[in-house]
Amino acid sequence: MSGRFTGRNEVAIVGYAQSPIERHSRLTLGALTIETCLQAIADAGLQPEQIDGFTTGSILPAAGGHGSVDGVDIVTANWVAETLGTHARWLCGFQGYGQLPGSVILATEAILAGSADYVLLHRALSNPRRGYHQNPMTSAAGGAQWVAPQGFWGAPSGIAFSYNEYLQRSDATRDDMADVVVGLRANGAEIPWSYWHGQPITVEDYMSARMIADPVCILDCDIPIDGAAAFVLTSAERAADLPNAPVYVSGFAQGNPTAASLGMAWSLDDVREGSARTAEMLWEHTGLTRDDIDHPQLYDGFSPFIWYWLEALGYCGPGEAAQFLRDDSSKRLDILHSGGALGNGRMHGVPQMLECYLQLSGRAGPRQLDGKRVGLACHSSANFGGVVVYSAERF
Repeated sequence: MSGRFTGRNEVAIVGYAQSPIERHSRLTLGALTIETCLQAIADAGLQPEQIDGFTTGSILPAAGGHGSVDGVDIVTANWVAETLGTHARWLCGFQGYGQLPGSVILATEAILAGSADYVLLHRALSNPRRGYHQNPMTSAAGGAQWVAPQGFWGAPSGIAFSYNEYLQRSDATRDDMADVVVGLRANGAEIPWSYWHGQPITVEDYMSARMIADPVCILDCDIPIDGAAAFVLTSAERAADLPNAPVYVSGFAQGNPTAASLGMAWSLDDVREGSARTAEMLWEHTGLTRDDIDHPQLYDGFSPFIWYWLEALGYCGPGEAAQFLRDDSSKRLDILHSGGALGNGRMHGVPQMLECYLQLSGRAGPRQLDGKRVGLACHSSANFGGVVVYSAERF
């Protein structure tokens, strides 16, 4: 890839809706998603029959041996289009990690290519009963035979590996991470649709929380929930005739990790090398620099990702993220302003994308910040997730 994104600021978000985030919704996931999608379409000033493009990332309803029934455990773009009864000219689903950036990329490219005029992008997350990380394994072969029987299985264990290495190779401590998590929960507690609305925590709560995979405690992990969010995207020209201030897609990048050098987990060096490639692609694609971003919203499904993204994007050097946040309290408050996944619930990259949209369109209400013009929304880890830059101004 070379040069700037030729479609920069030619596609815009023009409407949204976010469901309440609950541990278990009274509605099926499909019904909750359709209700949310209809609200987003109305918010954009459109009718359902005008939507001719649909996309989502529908993987990961849960880890383990849970089923994936469309409309119940997951909600695909095809299911939404069929249920709404609209005529879809374009349907596509993103199946990698970083589902929100991946879906935005698909929607943007479809609009630029003329495959669709108005694209409905949704994300639906379910919380299956009987254990989110239930392990159905009865035997283990290959490399797994050496780790799974000892409990090294699932995302928390893998994250703990690089996080523990990070703590050993820097001056960062769990006390530093406590400040991050407490800040995310404080901001999430201010948001009406958040699962943690009105429920901030203290540093003491964090330090005494149950350990999951040392040094990852339960408060380092976002809580599984039922929830749905939806966005409507269209061309910049069509956006000018709609009721809400548009927020433009300025560019993006996706991680492309190599195989984990340890076999069962990425080392810290794996994470850093892959993350550096993602950031390099982002700045090349957008033609922007870190200094152009005034509202970075970093992903936090597991709390160490905040530090990894800060370093990948060049806000500080390797191992310096904790010190960076200690030294710049205003920046800490800014990057945590959405509450993230830890402050809202496991909506993956929705809080970051939604925060960029609300702030840049001037629709954040009592949470509105002054002067935010260029935002950045991440999803997943920087080495295998994705990131999108948004702008309040077309030129």
